[in-house]
Amino acid sequence: MTGVSHSVLSGADLLGLFAHFLILSLLAVGGALTTAPGMHRYVVEQHHWLSDAQFSASVALAQAAPGPNVLFVAVIGWNVAGPLGALATMVGTLLPSTALTLLVTRWGARRRDTRGMRAFTTGLTPLTIGLLVATGWLLARPYVVDGAHALGTLALIALAIAAMLKTRLSPMWLVGAGALVGAFGWV
Repeated sequence: MTGVSHSVLSGADLLGLFAHFLILSLLAVGGALTTAPGMHRYVVEQHHWLSDAQFSASVALAQAAPGPNVLFVAVIGWNVAGPLGALATMVGTLLPSTALTLLVTRWGARRRDTRGMRAFTTGLTPLTIGLLVATGWLLARPYVVDGAHALGTLALIALAIAAMLKTRLSPMWLVGAGALVGAFGWV
């Protein structure tokens, strides 16, 4: 991203960034994007390494790019502290989740038909939805509070929710429509 100057973080700050993303990784039920509010709290509200707009732009840029959903973590790290920040956030995010996934997958495959395992996987659905709604609100908030864009942003959110609930339309069409709306400055 242009216009973002990388902070020069101390070794302790980089270790703290790594550790925070490491812990958030263990809470990432439904994907790394569900922990965006925790990331925002740490890099924007607590340490002021990024502004609200820079954080939202970091997530939006990575989500618009082809590739894995988790790329936004590297963009946030890069915008905080350059290559070392990207390394700290990505390794912090990927290390525990990958190790835990490998262990739990093996364990769960042997117990998939038990009542406890079925209850656990069923219970994760509302948790994941709630985390995604919180992330969506966090990303939309800067545009909702901006008086010039509030009405259009809320209308776009309502249309997207209605389309998801009432149709079998691929979410990618909604992402594309949102990109067009933003590109033309309609919201």
